[in-house]
Amino acid sequence: MRTHQTATLLAAVALLALVGCSSSEPEAGAGPTPAATVPTATPTGPGATEAPGIPPAPTGDKRVIYLATLTGIDPEIVDGKEDQAISRGRDQCTAMKDEKDPAKRIAQVEQRFIGPDHPNGFGPTKSALILATVQANICPTY
Repeated sequence: MRTHQTATLLAAVALLALVGCSSSEPEAGAGPTPAATVPTATPTGPGATEAPGIPPAPTGDKRVIYLATLTGIDPEIVDGKEDQAISRGRDQCTAMKDEKDPAKRIAQVEQRFIGPDHPNGFGPTKSALILATVQANICPTY
């Protein structure tokens, strides 16, 4: 059952990355949306003194979804090092901000996201899924 939930979550994130996220869509809805954004407006922890251009670390549900999706791609990506996985994602956002070539972005992910059993990255397929996860959860406008 857990595998099915992870696969569904992964498919949803990949679909979001393929379709693209529009920053204007959330503004169209009224109601609980403003309340949902209040907690993320207050920077805390290591992200409190960020350099310009570095996206904020995901918090709340975004953080949970980001880490669960990466773990669903390959458990070694997070491997109990949640802060490192988030840091790598934020670094990837910064690196790809000016890089528009999808192949080069995937190559960046292969260099950035490594593990003990994957010192040269997780391969192009998993790297593309990692990239989609990073974009959907950390820097959807990049």
